[in-house]
Amino acid sequence: MVDDILDNDTQKRLKHLIKRLPNLPGVYKMLGKNGDILYVGKAKSLKSRVNSYFAKTIDHPKTRALVARIHDIETIITRSETEALLLEQNLIKEHRPPYNVLLRDDKSYLYVFISADKPYPRLAFGRGKGNHQKGRFFGPFPSAHAAKETLVLMQKMFQMRQCSNTFFRARKRPCLEYQIKRCRAPCVGFVSPEEYNEDVNNTIRFLKGDSSDIHNALIEKMEAAAEALDFEKAVFYRDQLSMLREVQARQAVYTVQGEADVIAITSQAGITCVNVLTVRGGRVLGGKNYFPDVDSTLPLSENLSEFISSFYFQVTDDLPSEIILSHELPDQTAISEALAAHFDSKVVIKTSVREQRADWLDLAQLNANNALKTKLGDYLELNARFNALKDVLSGVTDRTIDRIECFDISHTMGEATIGSCVVFDQGGARKRDYRQYAIHGIQGGDDYAAMKQVLERRYKKQPLPDLLLIDGGKGQLNMAKEVLESFGILNDTLLIGVAKGEGRKAGLEVLHFIDHPPLDLPMDSKALHLIMNIRDEAHRFAITAHRKKRDKRRSSSVLEVIPGLGEKRRRDLLNHFGGIQQLLGASEQELCGVNGIGPVLAKTIYKVLHE
Repeated sequence: MVDDILDNDTQKRLKHLIKRLPNLPGVYKMLGKNGDILYVGKAKSLKSRVNSYFAKTIDHPKTRALVARIHDIETIITRSETEALLLEQNLIKEHRPPYNVLLRDDKSYLYVFISADKPYPRLAFGRGKGNHQKGRFFGPFPSAHAAKETLVLMQKMFQMRQCSNTFFRARKRPCLEYQIKRCRAPCVGFVSPEEYNEDVNNTIRFLKGDSSDIHNALIEKMEAAAEALDFEKAVFYRDQLSMLREVQARQAVYTVQGEADVIAITSQAGITCVNVLTVRGGRVLGGKNYFPDVDSTLPLSENLSEFISSFYFQVTDDLPSEIILSHELPDQTAISEALAAHFDSKVVIKTSVREQRADWLDLAQLNANNALKTKLGDYLELNARFNALKDVLSGVTDRTIDRIECFDISHTMGEATIGSCVVFDQGGARKRDYRQYAIHGIQGGDDYAAMKQVLERRYKKQPLPDLLLIDGGKGQLNMAKEVLESFGILNDTLLIGVAKGEGRKAGLEVLHFIDHPPLDLPMDSKALHLIMNIRDEAHRFAITAHRKKRDKRRSSSVLEVIPGLGEKRRRDLLNHFGGIQQLLGASEQELCGVNGIGPVLAKTIYKVLHE
């Protein structure tokens, strides 16, 4: 039993930590009491995978020994399971955790190579880079199956030889590969060195990712087969397209060059989080989240500037050649010169990046956002905020504040109106109790009528919480008052309206009460931060449902509502990815690989599909 392995305090802390983990792919690090890394693993869903270690029964002795030593767990989110696999391997090589199966050198990676043999190079693959074979290497590839299947595809298209040199030199007549059109029989002189060299160059272009012509040829064959009603062959070509995309996908966690610190910042409800992602030798070696004590009302760029000054002059003694930032600093030139003088080494600070570096920055921002979300749900922080709220409301009510429910209304010019209810207690968000309400029978855009309908449907049978928050000012507050009075339950809760402040700026909210004057809390108030966090969550929950309902009502295909995406481009997208489900799993970078889809349109498509 897990209860027998861990003490009560550790159990409680780890269970709360696991509860806050996201259902996203990534890597997790099991840490001991001294902060040493015990084990590194990858997961398709971090929450499910980590939780499996703390099941009621653990049979394997090694797993029991690992769990007994776990003191803390750190995670790094990735955008795909493949990226998690590659990052896991990087971290295992870097830290060599005692509970991991350690592999030697590069043997866990598959490389494709073109040999240096003249005049007829060989195309093959193997594990390990350049230990026994001279030539040009491509990789590493995360999926051995996809790499091997791609070699067969390249053999069909470019017809390079794959036989060993001994076999090649001994041939007196063409082998079976020539008969089935997978080789041009250079062994018996059926192709000139010049023609063969063209095949080699085409293969190199393909392995470097320049394969638009190949994609187009497969798409034409797929469409021709579909028009001829040969659907089996059309599916074959579609699967080949999917295979090509898998092998060619450039992974943000494993690239060929670059040393950088990638730093992203985010802030919400009075808490600021900075994620520092470390990249050395083109490999992401991990990241760390920091929660600096800064003025959250200042612009993020100013807070980032203050953090960087402290980080490089006080915390780290390592300065990479590049620092990639999510926000441009107001004093960027001065900081760059100061760092160069302090470390006696040139450094370039960048905020506008592309390709691999943009992928790194996206990864840092993703982890910063998730760490902030986790921090907002942290038990100790929530407890402090609830206590602060209790102190603030002591002059208004002597009621114990535990359960809080908050309502918001979302629509677009009255279209597809949705009401949301989110629930919080001192353990954090209670997502099982969240509810969404489709609003019917009101005039479009009438927020008061919408709020009335939601509250009537909610509290006709549902008991009231200790604190009821309404996103709105006096008008929405009075509407809520009427509903509760009609049910005779007005005195069973504390009713508060959360109104936007001057310029609708976060941190300037005003709290409105029924029988007390409005309350204007300071921007650094933990009580205000709690209310803002709950209000923002109600808004997010409402707008998510609203957008789904609106898009479904507007069109049967979400692609049709994207501006600038005509019928031809929609067809090209679906042909390129093989269907809408595959398209939903594509990144912005992969979308840019489709004919006629530039970076701006790719970003728009990705945003629409994922919002």
